[in-house]
Amino acid sequence: MRIIYAGTPAFAEPALQGLLDAGHDIVMVLTQPDRPAGRGMQLKASPVKQLALANGLRVFQPESLKPAEVQAELASVQAEVMIVAAYGLMIPTAVLQMPTLGCYNIHGSLLPRWRGAAPIHRAILAGDAETGVTIMEVVPKLDAGNMISKWAVAITEMDTTQTLHDAISREGARLMVEAMHTLATTGTLASEVQDESLVTYAHKLEKSESAIDWTQTASQLSRQVRAFNPFPVATATFKQQVCKLWFAQAVHGRGQPGTVLETQPLRVACGEGALEIHTLQMPGGKRQTALQFVQGQHVQVGDQFF
Repeated sequence: MRIIYAGTPAFAEPALQGLLDAGHDIVMVLTQPDRPAGRGMQLKASPVKQLALANGLRVFQPESLKPAEVQAELASVQAEVMIVAAYGLMIPTAVLQMPTLGCYNIHGSLLPRWRGAAPIHRAILAGDAETGVTIMEVVPKLDAGNMISKWAVAITEMDTTQTLHDAISREGARLMVEAMHTLATTGTLASEVQDESLVTYAHKLEKSESAIDWTQTASQLSRQVRAFNPFPVATATFKQQVCKLWFAQAVHGRGQPGTVLETQPLRVACGEGALEIHTLQMPGGKRQTALQFVQGQHVQVGDQFF
């Protein structure tokens, strides 16, 4: 089929590659404009743009899809389908109506739970037992379209947003390729209406949420650390330096919140239980194990995290 593919980050790469491998005609790739990145703040192409150019695809990077000239460009390719995966720009109703066989999205949650910008993070933070991916129709209302198919995965205490992101991205690609095969073969896709009474919203993460509050329970803080890996990364202050906590798990323990209870392993008291820290990073340094941190910072039992 003739497909416009709209996506920007690494999450959207597997589906584009899968559609290419399945033999679909990707007539245009929509991705956000190049953004400054790295220490030199040089303009950098999105992962989807890089993949598209490597495959000789036509790339279109408007700042908005609202201008008439942009919509004329989209209409000119005469797409049968538009596929969206973490594109990052609002898609006007006029654009949604252009593809003759519809517009479909890969959403990183089990809808109707966690509509919105940060579904994987919010699922971990909330202590959900599972998450997954939903293939859905795109409609003007945020993530409210009918559901085509789903894949679910349990959230374990070893999972971070990064590990779940990778699994969901991979399985979302597989489901989308399957859906497009069905659509190409039959001309239609069966769908299910979302139950509006079960809707929750995954609001965009704010950097202000990254600071650890040691009066919270160890379970809450473990979820925070894992949800904020790889971005924006949970933070705590030790010896007046703000360090990043990359991975930690809840364990038994009791003490004044923020107090180091043990150094091998590194365990810090919380409002309830203790946080066993595995990986962290000091300002200007590389990630290190808790043992490296303890030795480098001369951590002792009774020291305080804030």
